[in-house]
Amino acid sequence: MGRRAKLRQDTKSKTRITIMLDNDVLSVFRARAEAEGIGYQTLINPSLREAIGFRPVDETTLRRVLREELKGY
Repeated sequence: MGRRAKLRQDTKSKTRITIMLDNDVLSVFRARAEAEGIGYQTLINPSLREAIGFRPVDETTLRRVLREELKGY
């Protein structure tokens, strides 16, 4: 039976984990993060969100939804 990593949650609704990434993938994230002036882990998180189909709502979409919802009032 495999062992599970102990998860530690912090106060920002994030969980500390340990994962293995291919060196070339990690190098790309580190290079992009350095160019953007942010941490590579910070850059990985939105990439994972996009991979699972989660995208933050942009202003245009929010305005469209609000107009649709407020039509009946």
